[in-house]
Amino acid sequence: MAFGWIDEQADARRRAGLVRTLRPRPADSPLLDLASNDYLGLARHPEVVAGAEAAARAWGGGATGSRLVTGTTELHTELERELAGFCGFEAALVFSSGYAANLAAVTALAPHGSLLVSDAGNHASLIDGCRLARGTTQVVAHADPEAVRKALGTHDGPAVAVSDTVFSVDGDAAPLAGLAEACREHGAGLVVDDAHGLGVLGDGGRGAPHAAGLAGADDVVVTVTLSKSLGSQGGAVLGPARVIEHLVNAARTFIFDTGLAPAAAGAALAALRLLGREPERATRAREVATALHARLTAAGLEAVRPDAAVVSVRAPSPEEAVRWAADCRAAGLFVGCFRPPSVPDGISRLRLTARADLSEAQIERAVRVIGGTRP
Repeated sequence: MAFGWIDEQADARRRAGLVRTLRPRPADSPLLDLASNDYLGLARHPEVVAGAEAAARAWGGGATGSRLVTGTTELHTELERELAGFCGFEAALVFSSGYAANLAAVTALAPHGSLLVSDAGNHASLIDGCRLARGTTQVVAHADPEAVRKALGTHDGPAVAVSDTVFSVDGDAAPLAGLAEACREHGAGLVVDDAHGLGVLGDGGRGAPHAAGLAGADDVVVTVTLSKSLGSQGGAVLGPARVIEHLVNAARTFIFDTGLAPAAAGAALAALRLLGREPERATRAREVATALHARLTAAGLEAVRPDAAVVSVRAPSPEEAVRWAADCRAAGLFVGCFRPPSVPDGISRLRLTARADLSEAQIERAVRVIGGTRP
């Protein structure tokens, strides 16, 4: 029977407690949200919503075509210019998603004969980029510049190291300065995904590369998403102008994909400008993460110390993680639940978002619910 193997895989997932389920949320959910990636609390901010509305009224509901045909509006180029300037890079290129941006950067910068050195904890989009690239991939130990240095030393030719700046599972930060040093010793490029750093780390939320002194470097390329701290949708690649020009001509997820919807571009631009006026939002997100970690560990829970705005709490098993998250929802708290195969180390977790707009009372409530529902 066609697709009969699907039933076998579904049975295996059920036995392992790894079935995923879609849960549509209402617009006015009563739950306290610690599950989304809305780090700065901007997704519903009036200025961001107004930016989306104005763009939709001016440009319509969709981009109408690929960026190279009709999908580039004046709004897209305005967003690219301001995003590059804010983060300290020469140029930027906006994509329909952060996933598409990562596929573009990795595949277009790893031609035949090149080596990709990929961190073992990288996001799925970076992993898929490595799989699709025409170079050879070597996976190295997590957050280990010396492992990157050794891998690069085995190759004679073009090379690039690929890493998240802040890893989405535990919220730990990559040693960017050490990675850059290892790459420069071998003339390799560095491609980093700052999806969880933009808006949280660096001066006024300018990102982890900016904080590490790598912004604007001619051997560093950064990808970001517009769907986390900026509360919108889409992604972008930042870097030297010649790299961005190369992506326009060589990146398949740019050339053959419909451009980002104008409403999303308008919302992201409004959020970026708001962050520029209110840089304290980045500081507050980090403060909330620190407070959550301190209070969870004081309550006897195994929480990983956050380097940005992600707080991870270990669970005993996949089944108990699912049950724990469900019990939190029943108590009015929405938390993320990460299980294999989404977690590279096989350890299931609750994943909490430290949003900048959380009050002290909400932080206390979240800790109380998580501690009171622990397995």
